Amino acid sequence: MAATLRLGSVAPYAADVGEPNLLLEALLNRAGLSHAGLAKQLNLRGAHLGLRYDHASVARWIRDHAIPRDPVPEMICDIVSERLRLVITPSDAGMMRGEAADRHLPLTGAVDRAAALWQGDARGRTPSTLIAGAKAVAPIWEWENPPDDEHIARLGERRVDPADVTMLRRARAHYQQMYRRVGGIPVRPRIATLLTEHATPLLRASYDNQLGRDLYRAVGGLAAFAGVCAYDADQQPLAQRYFFTALRLAKASADRQFGAYIVALLANQALYLDQRRLVVQYAESALRATGHGISPALTTDLHALAGKAYARMGDARACRPHLHTSELVAAKLSEHHGRDETSYIQPGLVEIQVAEALRRLGDLSAAQGYAEESVRTATSTHLRGQVHRYAGLALVLAVRGDLDRTVHLADQMLDRAEGMESGRIHDRINQVVQALHPHAGEPIVAAFLERANEHLKLKGI
Repeated sequence: MAATLRLGSVAPYAADVGEPNLLLEALLNRAGLSHAGLAKQLNLRGAHLGLRYDHASVARWIRDHAIPRDPVPEMICDIVSERLRLVITPSDAGMMRGEAADRHLPLTGAVDRAAALWQGDARGRTPSTLIAGAKAVAPIWEWENPPDDEHIARLGERRVDPADVTMLRRARAHYQQMYRRVGGIPVRPRIATLLTEHATPLLRASYDNQLGRDLYRAVGGLAAFAGVCAYDADQQPLAQRYFFTALRLAKASADRQFGAYIVALLANQALYLDQRRLVVQYAESALRATGHGISPALTTDLHALAGKAYARMGDARACRPHLHTSELVAAKLSEHHGRDETSYIQPGLVEIQVAEALRRLGDLSAAQGYAEESVRTATSTHLRGQVHRYAGLALVLAVRGDLDRTVHLADQMLDRAEGMESGRIHDRINQVVQALHPHAGEPIVAAFLERANEHLKLKGI
C-alpha cells in the first residue's frame, strides 16, 4: 500500500555545502583525470573566458563541495563525458543544488552515487552531517511508492556470473561473523574496499533482469552492513548514507522484506540518536509497506523499536501494545527463522528490549523479570549480544540497589567485551559505569569501576 506521506521526490544523497563532493571525485577517478589535468583542460577550453584554474581549485570543489560559476560545471561534464563516452550532467557530478539536485534519480544515477559513497569511504572521505527533516523521510517514501524499477537488465563489457553474486553473499556472512567477534570499526574498511573494487564493476557489467535483481540484493546487503559497521563506529552521517544507498538498491532488487530490514536499521539508528518520532515513523512505514507478507522476525523488531521509542517519550499507553505484539510474534519464531539479515533476532532479544522499555517507564519489577530471561538464554547468542543482555540486567539491578549482583553481571559483561572495537559496546559499558558511579564508595563497586575505566581508556573510542 502506498504511504500516506506526501513529499516531493527527494533524492537522499544530494550533498550540502561543506560535505565533500564524492560524485565529482569518483567521476574524475573513473575518467583517469587528475586535479591538475582537469584544471589544464578547463583553462584551454575557457581561455576566451579568462579561466585560470589549478589543482587547488579542483581540490576545493571536491573538499568543500564548492560549485564554480557557469558555464564551468557544464564544461567539466563535457570533459568527463568525452573521457567516459557517457553523457554526464552537472547533477551526476554533484554540481547542482536545490530542487534540480534533489530530483528522483534513475537507477544508473543511483549506482553512480552509491559507488561514489563507498569509494569516498575507502579513501577516508566521509560525510559529516546527518540528513534531517523531510529529507530523512524521503528515501523511505521513494522505496515504498512507485515508480518501481521494472527492467534492470544491462549490457556491459563483461557478463556477471551467478558465482559473483554468491561471492558477495558469502562475503557479507563472513563480515557479519567478524563484526560479532571484534566490532564494526575494523570491519567497515574491508567492506568499503570490496564494494569499490568488486561490487561497482559488477553493477556496471552485463546481466539479465533476474540476475540483476539478485546482484542488487547482494550488493545492497553489503552496503547495509557497511552502514551497521559505521553506526557501530559512531560515524552516524556515513551510516545513514549507507542505509539510504542500500534502500535504493533494495528497491531495484524488488525484495520488500530486505527493504523493511534496512528501514529497521534506520529506525534503530534514529533511536540511538534519540529521534523518537522518527523511529515510530520509520517502523510504521516498514510495517505498512511490507503488509501481511512481512516476516515474523522483522515484525518483532519493528514493534519493539516503536515500543522503545514511546517508552522514551514516557507514553506507556502507546508503548505497551507494541511491546505486546513484539512478544506475541517472537514466541512464534522458529529456531532458524530466515535470512542472514534477521539472524540477530534470537531467543532473549525481545526480552531485553522489553526490559529496557519498562525500565524507562519505571516498571522495575517487570523489567527485571524480562532482563533475567534474556540473560538465561544468553548462551544461545554471540558474545556481542551477550554483552548487551548482561548490561541490560545490570542497569535494572543498579536502579533497584542490588549492588552485588549488578557488579557480578557487569564483570561478566566486561569479560565478553574483551577485544571488541565497538562504539556501541563502549556506550553500553559506559551506561553501567554511570549507573554504578553514585556507589563508588563501596569497595566492590570501586574495583569494578577501576576495571571498566581501564577498559574504556584502552579502547579510546
